[in-house]
Amino acid sequence: MVVGGGRIAGDKIAGLLRHGARIVMVSPRADRRVQEQARLRKFEWRRREFSARDVEGAFLAIAATNSPDVNEAVFRACRARGVLCNAVDDPEHCDFFYPAVVRRGPLQIAISTNGCSPALASRLRQELEQEFGPEWGAWVEHVGKTRREVLRKEMSPGARRKQLMEMASSRAFREFLRARKRGDAAVGRRKRESQLRPR
Repeated sequence: MVVGGGRIAGDKIAGLLRHGARIVMVSPRADRRVQEQARLRKFEWRRREFSARDVEGAFLAIAATNSPDVNEAVFRACRARGVLCNAVDDPEHCDFFYPAVVRRGPLQIAISTNGCSPALASRLRQELEQEFGPEWGAWVEHVGKTRREVLRKEMSPGARRKQLMEMASSRAFREFLRARKRGDAAVGRRKRESQLRPR
């Protein structure tokens, strides 16, 4: 259950959809992005004000309105019915907190201030997004593939552990980036050569 239809509610809905949640949103209005998702039937939209009965049968609820009174009413309705609740930017009315997450393919870095400062968690996420670029997703996929190959080999536990640790080292990451750069350069060179050939 998501109560609210603005940008923050839209962000929460997007995250829940990524994890396969079945969502009901209650809000008399919604921003354009949320309206588009509702039009595509990605979730059910009840176009009206929140009622305490809305949380019945829900596993969890997100209160994401710009009204502290409504968010508190959602929390009270959840508490009375044993439903987990997160009132955005209101730690007093949260059973759980959303971390700020940096996603790079299979790599996920979660930052939480335990509700003390969502703004700080957001700033740290932005800084980590600069530090961990898209190349990290490709590297983690590469490491995962190589790890599966190592686990299939016959070797002593000590040798396996050493090889797995080496695969995850900063030196291995630098080598991966150099190889990737050489590969990109070779692809670019072949492309230029094919364009110069007479037809």
